[in-house]
Amino acid sequence: MSYTALYRKFRPAEFEEVRGQEHIVTTLKNQIAADRIGHAYLFCGTRGTGKTTVAKIFAKAVNCEHPVDGSPCGECRMCRAIAAGTSMNVIEIDAASNNGVDNIREIREEVAYSPAEGRYKVYIIDEVHMLSIGAFNALLKTLEEPPSYVIFILATTEAHKIPVTILSRCQRYDFHRISADTIAARLQELVEREHVEAEERALRYIAKAADGSMRDALSLLDQCIAFYLGRKLTYDNVLDVCGAVDTEVFSDFLRKILERDIAGCIRGLEQMILQGRELGQFVTDFAWYLRNLLLVKSSGDAGEMLDVSAESLRKLKEEAALVEFPALMRYIRVFSELSGQIRYASQKRVLVELAVIKLCRPAMEQSLEAVLERLSDMERRLEEGVSPGKVQPVQERPKAVREPEAPRRPEPKAIPEDVKRAVAEWKSIIRETSVMTRSYLKYARLSLGGDNRLQVVLEDGTAYEFLNREHQRQELEEAIARKIGRRVEVDVRYAGEGENPEDSYVDLSKIIHMDVTIEE
Repeated sequence: MSYTALYRKFRPAEFEEVRGQEHIVTTLKNQIAADRIGHAYLFCGTRGTGKTTVAKIFAKAVNCEHPVDGSPCGECRMCRAIAAGTSMNVIEIDAASNNGVDNIREIREEVAYSPAEGRYKVYIIDEVHMLSIGAFNALLKTLEEPPSYVIFILATTEAHKIPVTILSRCQRYDFHRISADTIAARLQELVEREHVEAEERALRYIAKAADGSMRDALSLLDQCIAFYLGRKLTYDNVLDVCGAVDTEVFSDFLRKILERDIAGCIRGLEQMILQGRELGQFVTDFAWYLRNLLLVKSSGDAGEMLDVSAESLRKLKEEAALVEFPALMRYIRVFSELSGQIRYASQKRVLVELAVIKLCRPAMEQSLEAVLERLSDMERRLEEGVSPGKVQPVQERPKAVREPEAPRRPEPKAIPEDVKRAVAEWKSIIRETSVMTRSYLKYARLSLGGDNRLQVVLEDGTAYEFLNREHQRQELEEAIARKIGRRVEVDVRYAGEGENPEDSYVDLSKIIHMDVTIEE
């Protein structure tokens, strides 16, 4: 006898075997028990949640000779005929391939004839949203006033595509995604019946990967059992079959991103590819991992929202403490965009590597999250004495060997009195500015600009971008005016790479004694 796939072999035959749809099962059983059966039903929900299965059980129940509490007995002649697919009372139609007006006209002609046996003729139309507009119109009248012995069950994954005129004539039942706990419990029950030894962790990963679909879970379990036939099904075995990556790899990958270690991230991707991991699956799983970090960081009781063990939750909390909100939200955005692009990309690896480089180099992006991350990095470096600390690149640029000191630029012949006073009172002045402005001005070099302006020279590009805005310059000029009683215009300059500020700009703070009050 040929092998039967698990999702067909263990398809529920009665309402009690259906998992995760108790709200629908209970309602249908009560209707059958009270003989309050409707004439048209619409079953909506994602794939693999039991729409067609429940429809067939319902068809058996309404025709069963000895129903038990609204559920089919499974032993009578009608139940056995419907289960074997030989009953003329249950007609299944695939609307994806029978979506024309002529197909619906055939149904209209057939409903005129009462069932030869049993109480009801049940029409199960799967993927009903695929019907043409003409077919929907042809179905409309029959659906509104069918004979008393006819029941229509329409099943669809896309209820929004069905005309409102059809929807209003049906009792609608929304099938929920089945929880990972429910799927895992069902898988454990089935592997015991199949005499297959499997780790609980492996079954839980299959349940999570199924994304709420019991059929997908059973198909994946079938594939894993076949791949490791006769052996114990372990967590690592499931990862190999799925082409997925362990959470330990995600943790290590995130730390490399936080360290700005591009080379380490690329080596990690290379290792995953050599191990046969699927890049599309990695992108999806890593985005989910980042989502879990965001929930942990945002909520104190994240353990109730996340389907993870206590040990995994502890590790997530450790990882969440290492990354700031703006950075985490940027990572999720980049990987969410990538998951949509990689599906149809011919060069998946290039796309993933480009995304990783974006994460390691916030300066490549102009988004708000990237700017906030750069500012956060700069604040941290300034607080730690211009030391990059935890976020420093693994491969730092080698410091240039200082050449013997060249003769300094000659001091300007005359420094305006207002500029002198501003330089002398500089530390007191910057204490009057905002926290962000103060942190960037702390390491600025003061020089004399054209038109007797006070020149503020910065060696950090982020600090220059921030302070060179009109609002920040105005804030500094107002702070100077409040301190010395005179307005001094400020000119913000950037000492770019390769430029030595000591040679290019006279340091007035070394000429003028700082924080000494000059009497008028």
